[in-house]
Amino acid sequence: MAAEAELKVPFAEELPSRQAQLATLKDTEEFDVLIVGGGATGAGCALDAVTRNLKTALVERNDFSSGTSSRSTKLIHGGVRYLQKAIMNLDYEQYMMVKEALHERANLLEVAPHLSAPLPIMLPVYKWWQLPYYWIGIKMYDVVAGTECLKSSYVLSKNKALELFPMLKKDKLVGAIVYYDGQHNDARMNLVIALTAARYGAAMANYTEVMSLLKKNDPETGEEKVCGAHCRDVITGQEFDVRAKCVINATGPFTDSLRKMDNQEIENICQPSAGVHIVIPGYYSPDNMGLLDPATSDGRVIFFLPWQKMTIAGTTDSPTDVTAHPVPTEEDINFILNEVRNYLSPDVEVRRGDVLAAWSGIRPLVTDPNSKDTQSICRNHIVNVSDSGLVTIAGGKWTTYRSMAEETLDAAIKAHGLSAQPCKTVGLTLEGGKDWTPTLYIRLVQDYGLENEVAQHLASQYGGKAYEVAKKAQVTGKRWPIVGKRLVSEFPYIESEVLYAIKEYACTAIDVIARRTRLGFLNVQAADEALPRIVEIMAKKLDWSQERKKAELEAAKNFLYLEMGYRSRSEQLTKTSEICLDYQEVIRYKKRFHKFDKESKGFITTVDVQRVLQNINVQIDENALHEILNEVDLNKNGQVEFDEFLQLMSAVKKGQVSDSRLAILLKTAEESLDMRGPVTVDRSGGGV
Repeated sequence: MAAEAELKVPFAEELPSRQAQLATLKDTEEFDVLIVGGGATGAGCALDAVTRNLKTALVERNDFSSGTSSRSTKLIHGGVRYLQKAIMNLDYEQYMMVKEALHERANLLEVAPHLSAPLPIMLPVYKWWQLPYYWIGIKMYDVVAGTECLKSSYVLSKNKALELFPMLKKDKLVGAIVYYDGQHNDARMNLVIALTAARYGAAMANYTEVMSLLKKNDPETGEEKVCGAHCRDVITGQEFDVRAKCVINATGPFTDSLRKMDNQEIENICQPSAGVHIVIPGYYSPDNMGLLDPATSDGRVIFFLPWQKMTIAGTTDSPTDVTAHPVPTEEDINFILNEVRNYLSPDVEVRRGDVLAAWSGIRPLVTDPNSKDTQSICRNHIVNVSDSGLVTIAGGKWTTYRSMAEETLDAAIKAHGLSAQPCKTVGLTLEGGKDWTPTLYIRLVQDYGLENEVAQHLASQYGGKAYEVAKKAQVTGKRWPIVGKRLVSEFPYIESEVLYAIKEYACTAIDVIARRTRLGFLNVQAADEALPRIVEIMAKKLDWSQERKKAELEAAKNFLYLEMGYRSRSEQLTKTSEICLDYQEVIRYKKRFHKFDKESKGFITTVDVQRVLQNINVQIDENALHEILNEVDLNKNGQVEFDEFLQLMSAVKKGQVSDSRLAILLKTAEESLDMRGPVTVDRSGGGV
């Protein structure tokens, strides 16, 4: 709160609309600073600049946090492995990088308490000599954090480790070490940084692309200097100029694209690396304990963490091309699953079909153009000012976005002679943090009649702004909950969040499923199911045509299919899938199939299934039944042939498909026919 008290910058209680922001961009004669890129670093630069009383603008060609910043491991950390390298190599630079990150970790947990929290992470030890080795390393991590140490690390016996993490592999386990780092909701954290900057007066516009840089001759030196950018509103196609004394390039993996707009002759500095993560069901990990695999089969580090009541595992690290739409590969997904298998008990069957979502993020590793050895990768970040005055910030980590922004603005102010105050962002509370308390959700339940789970979710995602979301919530017409219609039954996201998302500058259905809510990152099937309703709500509010609605639905489904791993799910069950069943299994499944295929047609339809369900007093909506059969109908002819059914059962056996609704439906119906008793079929969570 001290940081806010020092500020002499007006704070807007009402967020300006996107249209108002665009008008400001077009009508302002000249900004002090124009930032290109709306990821964590770009948004951090905007907040730093505007709170120094600089006239600030930011443009992002996609959505805020649409790139790397939403596809991280969700940790706010100093980097245990970096500290290990610093000690082993007596590397002071690496040591200072860890120390800075630990300071920034403490600041981020303080300024956005609703979106971040400390998380205990277990490091299991399987050799006696490793116990003191790892213990010393982890204790050094605590020591470097100093007064900003979240909680002291500690050693666990084998029995205590298994009590806290019962899924852990018992064989040869000698004990474990638990240390603390921070965890956050990365896309929403990025968004609240941008929203806070907007409230302090920065002109922030997503879906605004830089087409070219504007330049003018310096009257003193005669050299060309960057003085703004020619932009295009991606939504309407309208083009306009934004003039500024200083332009900052904060485009992450696309750093070189903007640098080459400034100077075609320069060498690339970005060396992109792809990191894949997967999401599996929450039962794979305890509710509040992560796991660190410090040495995978190929020397990488894998985290295994509870997140949003699911389990997130990753990451990989492999060279890639720069693209706005990175796709997770089957090879990377299986690598992560194999590493998870190595650490979990044999009792826990790690199935490919349990992967609910998967994504790839591009980490923008950089070489330092100021260094003599331009080939060596810079372990931290670099700030570079070109001959024409373009300021580039590249590399770095999510955790250190604020200090990177401070360093960038210091360089920009110095290079362009701007008149500005010192940095004010340490301790500056972000959007939603001010009125948040750990018990805020109770007020939401009591004042609005929301479900407990929904209220907890709103409090943790929106903080003090949760009341505004609750006020928009529709009456359910039920005794309880009184308000708050869910978008899908198994997740606490409600319809009013879609309306609030529009206020938070969401322009597309993808913005809602990927970054305003995190549904697309948690379960692609659930996100796909919620899409029609999300599009309907947005269409009504934004007055979309039928063509626009259709295009939005198609684009969002394509996003889930390619970028969130839905394609991987469909590839687990194809017409060419090998059937791996023994003779007895084929006979058993043939008998089950013929309980539905009474006429021995060789296929079953919804009519066949509905007839059997009526016999056992079970009712399923016809549309839902079509969906269930469509998941297995590989040639899409409206019926499930016997060989398709065998391919399904083979995939279930191999773990490639889990919780298949048709497989469970036919099995339970068969059992009920044999027993002549009633059965209920709940909708399955599904896997990717």
